[in-house]
Amino acid sequence: MANFTAKDVQKLRQDTGAGMMDAKRALEETDGDMEAAVKWMREHGLAEKVKREDRDATQGAVSVVKDNDVAAIVELRCETDFVAKAAEFVAVADDLAALVAAKGEDAIAERSEEVERLVATLKENISVGRVYRLEAKEGEVVDTYLHQQSGRGVNAVAVVLKGGSTELAHEVALTAAFSRPSYVRREEVPEAEVAAERATLEALSRNEGKPEAALPKIIEGRLTGWFKERVLLEQPSAHDDKQTVAAMLGSAEIVAFAQVVIGP
Repeated sequence: MANFTAKDVQKLRQDTGAGMMDAKRALEETDGDMEAAVKWMREHGLAEKVKREDRDATQGAVSVVKDNDVAAIVELRCETDFVAKAAEFVAVADDLAALVAAKGEDAIAERSEEVERLVATLKENISVGRVYRLEAKEGEVVDTYLHQQSGRGVNAVAVVLKGGSTELAHEVALTAAFSRPSYVRREEVPEAEVAAERATLEALSRNEGKPEAALPKIIEGRLTGWFKERVLLEQPSAHDDKQTVAAMLGSAEIVAFAQVVIGP
């Protein structure tokens, strides 16, 4: 019978920044003696003076899985692109995405020990980032796009359409991958953000000496360009820059959208 509890394991993890399995093993090796366990971990290179959790994890890999009417995106974060490209790191990201597609976003918790093993073996701050699960209902279709770099996903998109084809959903996902919109439609942009930009554009136009009578039209034109940079429906199609996504969709409608791009 072990001479330590789950709380002891948790405390040792907090004190050392080590993974759960390493903390448990250290307590087993030292018969539950906390101080001896810390010493054992240091001797075996498993304890960090600076916890990995405090380091910036701005790199990583993103995986996307499509399974019939469901699409899942999972981001696995780390500190360096060297680790992000490691086969075992990418494999865990893929496993997590498949799990979310099959069982839901909360199922991520079932693989917590697997993620912690990566922390121990790869010696970096590794954690699960953004997680999305999109499901197409009756009359809807779902499709995805994943841009890869050096063997790992870096830009994943999932789109659910109502009244459209899978091919059309893929085209929308492809366009979003390159344009990286912040919003699907104009109405989603916060009013305060729009008002601030309108004021900036008005000041800019006045400072340029534009005619007073022409200001409203000039400001609206510039604001339209600003929306075009941020709103998916107003962006040009990846395969036809003279056609917006809204025009490409026709009567079809985007009912769900998710995107994860690796990087700060």
